[in-house]
Amino acid sequence: MGRVTERRKVIRIRDGAVSTRPDTLVAEEPLEIRLNGKPLAITMRTPGDDFALAAGFLVSEGVLAAASDLRNIVYCAGATADGSNTYNVVDVSTAPGVALPDITLERNVYTTSSCGLCGKASLDAVRTTTRHPIADTPPLRVTPELLAQLPDRLRAAQRVFDRTGGLHAAALFDEHGELLDVREDVGRHNAVDKLVGRALQSGSLPLSRTVLMVSGRASFELAQKAVMAGIPVLAAVSAPSSLAVDLAAETGMTLVGFLRGSSMNVYAGEERIALRAAAVRA
Repeated sequence: MGRVTERRKVIRIRDGAVSTRPDTLVAEEPLEIRLNGKPLAITMRTPGDDFALAAGFLVSEGVLAAASDLRNIVYCAGATADGSNTYNVVDVSTAPGVALPDITLERNVYTTSSCGLCGKASLDAVRTTTRHPIADTPPLRVTPELLAQLPDRLRAAQRVFDRTGGLHAAALFDEHGELLDVREDVGRHNAVDKLVGRALQSGSLPLSRTVLMVSGRASFELAQKAVMAGIPVLAAVSAPSSLAVDLAAETGMTLVGFLRGSSMNVYAGEERIALRAAAVRA
């Protein structure tokens, strides 16, 4: 199976001094996701948690919503011309009765490690297809002080990033700020899929009492994945996109960006942030 990291020779230049040394790089390999034997998507990912990645992807696609929807996930044998297994193709089998998407050549998609299924869904489509509406969850309240602690807790849990400096991360925290799970991947959307897929496999969906913290920006697709998993709060260390803000407002999700130290911007769902009355009036 592919490794999470690989070693490559690098020429290092520091203050005019030249030397050679091995460097640790994050691995990036393609993963083909098949649904009941039919090709559905290819994503560039960091090997590891491939079954969770596939399951989480199908949650965001509206195919899976609970562990009972999933029959099994297997690696496909004979993925190369000589019959050897690359462990880069997985087949997801759904339980009887699970509605399937229309898989056509036009529907078959390629997702990159940076953007995923860009432009695939409209705001209305996400709102109407999710089976875990955020508006139906019990009220969740978090303080700015709690949110301010999450980036450091996420960073402390990034074991592979410490070795490579080349990975995105996503983490789930409970409403008290306790770390529930963290995943790393060369693609930020893959890291979220791995989190959501693990939650589906353990029967934990919807994630209605959690905060999703991501290491980069908050794109529309990350907001989409959070909504499809029933996550009420999405926080990012960088900026959100305009469409992510629109989606958060449309679905009732709380969206926090530029979360750095004690500073942050709340773009939607401010009712979940326990602000002091004086601060609100100011």
